Amino acid sequence: MNSLNNYLASTLLENKTAHKAITADVSMYQRLCDKEASLALVGLGYVGLPIALEFAKHFQVIGFDINEGRIDMMKDHVDPSGELSTEDFLNRDITFTASPKELEKAEVIIVAVPTPVGKDNAPNLRPVTLACETIGRSLKKGNIVVFESTVYPGCTEEVCIPILESVSGLKYMEDFKVGYSPERINPGDKVHTLTSITKIVSGCDEEAEREIYNIYDHIIEAGIHLAPSIKVAEAAKIVENTQRDINIAFMNELSVFFEELNINTHDVLEAAGTKWNFLNFFPGLVGGHCIGVDPYYLIHKAREHGMQLPVISSSRFINDSMPAKVVKLVEQRLAKAGKKLSESKVLVLGATFKENVTDLRNSKASELAQLFYAKAGSLDVIDPMADKGEMMDYYGLNLAETFADDYDAVVYAVNHKDFEIIDWSFIEEITNDAAVVFDFKRTLTVPVEGAGKIEYLTL
Repeated sequence: MNSLNNYLASTLLENKTAHKAITADVSMYQRLCDKEASLALVGLGYVGLPIALEFAKHFQVIGFDINEGRIDMMKDHVDPSGELSTEDFLNRDITFTASPKELEKAEVIIVAVPTPVGKDNAPNLRPVTLACETIGRSLKKGNIVVFESTVYPGCTEEVCIPILESVSGLKYMEDFKVGYSPERINPGDKVHTLTSITKIVSGCDEEAEREIYNIYDHIIEAGIHLAPSIKVAEAAKIVENTQRDINIAFMNELSVFFEELNINTHDVLEAAGTKWNFLNFFPGLVGGHCIGVDPYYLIHKAREHGMQLPVISSSRFINDSMPAKVVKLVEQRLAKAGKKLSESKVLVLGATFKENVTDLRNSKASELAQLFYAKAGSLDVIDPMADKGEMMDYYGLNLAETFADDYDAVVYAVNHKDFEIIDWSFIEEITNDAAVVFDFKRTLTVPVEGAGKIEYLTL
């Protein structure tokens, strides 16, 4: 039987992908299935909470977060991120806690804490290192630790594992095992959900790979891809989002150029898209915690090795500069109409980092609003998804509750479903003569006879 198990494991490593669980010695996996062992999720944000609740359908789960306020909400079946419903909490074998001591009960620990960048765009690994210190104080022989947080290639082995060893006094590989399985949660997406997205997994050795593979395979319907190493799995996650960042930057660069040529970028893309292999990317604001952050982790790692990544760095510069370019364009168009931005009233529709989510962190729409606030005569920001207190804390801006009827410029920044009732006739009602409307995603339908008194702009 052992020779068969070895053969199955080696075959999986050669093929890199598989759609059935490895039929090998899965003692930890079996103990989880029999509820003789517990699985802990460290970090219960928009990534960690859905994973914890999905596992809790089948295993005993400990949901840990340092934010006691969030823990209290989850105990009351409320998702602080607003992504999950009350029903998603029902019939789950899960204990929510802010007590690190509860982690001592876990045999498998999954880490899903945020990995942001600082003001200098350097990786901020403090949440991950703090999580490692906390886990290290509870780590026991035989435990498996799996990291889902997005990091640069090598971070798990170079930063996280030494902390686990130092704090716990245990020996990596001998006393505990480690794996990496990058998160692929897409906030606001009700189609591409946790279980319907192929899961990348990796482990420090064949035993860890088998256990981690089977644990995730128990909940992931789309299948598992076994990466040949932890570094490959780390790099894959970064590349997924960096690829999108580069392509969107290309579209943004074209949109600024085509504006000078008086060409509509969307018309160009519609025409170019008739070729079968044309990639379907569009200009826009790139914020959030993935596409707007992950490339900086690659840039940081490259600098450690004395290398530059000019394509990635240029793409980041282009996408980070888009809010300022939009403000400049609106200012120029207002000037053509004989208006000064400093005397104009501006409306920004949307403040969260993407449509249909409540998260305001790293939002380019809110950054855009800040720039207008500094230059416009007055500013209204309306977003039914955003929290007023958070908007003030993060950006120093108030959220308006009602529309005025005298805007000189309207910027449709985030196309929430709640904004679907906004049509062209409504835009006409709330704007002054010679107004400028900037519609990022061409959401509004302009009448066949034209925009009338309004100048309509898109990227």
